[in-house]
Amino acid sequence: LEILVTILNENDNIPVFKQTNLTQVVPEDTKVNATIIAREELSATDADQDTIFYELTTIVQGTEDYFAIKGLNNPEIYLRRALDYDKFKLTTLLLYARDRPVDSSDATNTATATINILIEQSDTKPPWFLPCTFINTDNNICISSPYTGRVNISEVSTEPLILEPGPIHAIDPDYTINERIVYSIVGGDTDKVFSVDADTGNLTMNKAATSPDGFLLQVMATQVNNIQKYSIASVEIKVINKSEHPPYFENKTYSGTVFVGLAAGSFVFQAGDPSSPLMITAVDDDFLDV
Repeated sequence: LEILVTILNENDNIPVFKQTNLTQVVPEDTKVNATIIAREELSATDADQDTIFYELTTIVQGTEDYFAIKGLNNPEIYLRRALDYDKFKLTTLLLYARDRPVDSSDATNTATATINILIEQSDTKPPWFLPCTFINTDNNICISSPYTGRVNISEVSTEPLILEPGPIHAIDPDYTINERIVYSIVGGDTDKVFSVDADTGNLTMNKAATSPDGFLLQVMATQVNNIQKYSIASVEIKVINKSEHPPYFENKTYSGTVFVGLAAGSFVFQAGDPSSPLMITAVDDDFLDV
């Protein structure tokens, strides 16, 4: 008697990942649609030789739409949206491997792999002159106000010029990279009256200004490693007559009179003369004709 026995494969094995916990460093400037982790590193095996179905989820709020897999049966992870180091620096993905489709009514075995994604800051921003003001909610664009200063006509200052709102200074906003920045004057100084220190940004004078006309300098801050990463700031220098005398009040004491019940913004009158507003005046001997 010949008996043919067929052994049916029971679904009694769980899919197995090569690694159940892995970490991947992803540069911030990675191109959209680029592969983050290859299929070979993520594919699971099943001793039952079942077709594996994959699903990827994100457990860090706000990072859900950045990464995806190529398909139900292809666990290769790729980048869906451009990264921004200032928005998030890491996230955690969960990759599920099932031996039945998600909507299957059959008993399903599932394996899980945890994938930690670390975002590495890239050199994506030009220098920022400080102080500056952010103009968007993402805080990735910061605009500086012009610098201003003064020099005396026909006089050479031997010290770096004092500027408002502060000295010329720029930073690399890609702060974990912090590339070296150098400074140069690229406009507004045809007579070479001024120099800027390439390393410190200090503005000094080469010679005296002989005209009362001011200067509107253009100072450029450039990254040493990449001259295409630069910013330009305006520096307005006013040329004034030298001030040798401090201003002073004409009187040491002023006395005034106010009345009960006056509205805000009402005049204070001279003591003893309620018809004349109180006037406080100062003079400067550098301007005797004023």
